[in-house]
Amino acid sequence: MQAKAEARYLRTSPQKARLVVDLIRGQKAGEALVILRSTNKRVSESVEKVLRSAIANAENLHNDVDVDQLKVTEAYVNEGPRMKRLRAAPMGRAYRYQRRMAHIVVKVGDGKATPEGIKGDEGKSKSRLGGGK
Repeated sequence: MQAKAEARYLRTSPQKARLVVDLIRGQKAGEALVILRSTNKRVSESVEKVLRSAIANAENLHNDVDVDQLKVTEAYVNEGPRMKRLRAAPMGRAYRYQRRMAHIVVKVGDGKATPEGIKGDEGKSKSRLGGGK
């Protein structure tokens, strides 16, 4: 069982967001929330919001989920598009700089391995040829 939440186009650099996301990867969901609340970074509020959304998604998707047993199974930051900007420079010139954006993805699960793509067919063997005897 796994649930996912993502925040896209956050106006923070991916490098700064990765510093916070690395703190919660592999932690229990409750412990990760405490870590994010005590982290003194601006992006920690956004990561906490994504984590809470992933926990809520897990509750809505699966009725038998125990929130206390959820763990952050995956957490990563991808780079979003960049906004190109100009800054005034000496002697009538202009310097270009890039304002970066990030996509944050957090997945929570109970830690139990589930076969991907197979729902309700646990234990049955599947043949590629379709001759299921």
